[in-house]
Amino acid sequence: MSAELSFLDLFMQASLLVKLVMLSLLGVSVASWAMIFQRSKALKEAEENARKFEDKFWSGIDIAKLYNEVSARTNSNDGLEHLFKSGFKEFARSRKTQLSLATLDGTHRAMRVALSREIEKLETHLPFLATVGSISPYVGLFGTVWGIMNSFIALGSVQQATLAMVAPGIAEALIATAMGLFAAIPAVIAYNRFSHKVEIIEASYGNFMEEFSNILHRQVTLKSGNEGV
Repeated sequence: MSAELSFLDLFMQASLLVKLVMLSLLGVSVASWAMIFQRSKALKEAEENARKFEDKFWSGIDIAKLYNEVSARTNSNDGLEHLFKSGFKEFARSRKTQLSLATLDGTHRAMRVALSREIEKLETHLPFLATVGSISPYVGLFGTVWGIMNSFIALGSVQQATLAMVAPGIAEALIATAMGLFAAIPAVIAYNRFSHKVEIIEASYGNFMEEFSNILHRQVTLKSGNEGV
């Protein structure tokens, strides 16, 4: 009995449409797991890089020297480095023409643009995981309904139905629902977890941006006060 109701046998006995549903769900599940591992690694690296940069930023290093170090790197800057580089670059450019509180507005806008781009990168593949978590159960349910419908249609041509005749058809149909849940549950869990992590990282980026703006504000205020004297 177990051999007759093995997964492979039930898959081979399923109708073409149910097979396509199963294969689609299997492909979506593999793709979502690949994205889960990729996003998990990317977000972990983003958290570690942010922590390292903040430690260096608050170590007492000169801001101009830190900017030169960040700009000298051949690889592209990500995370807090991108925010810092964008903000200080705009601040230094505006400082050459006129140093005032209006300079800080341009600096803050530059960092806001950089922040938006960084969050967009962190949210890569999250919409796909959300979509998989939302529609996979319905796709599996569609395959189940179709399989059960075909099973009952086939029973209509038989004078006496037995459990042995009904069970395989219903079992192969229910596999589609099981595969839909198998694809959806990890995607939903991963999406919620990653979304929470992105919110935490975004909050830390925003805090750094405000703290950096305060430092530049003090420099502008101090220099303006010295010039007034």
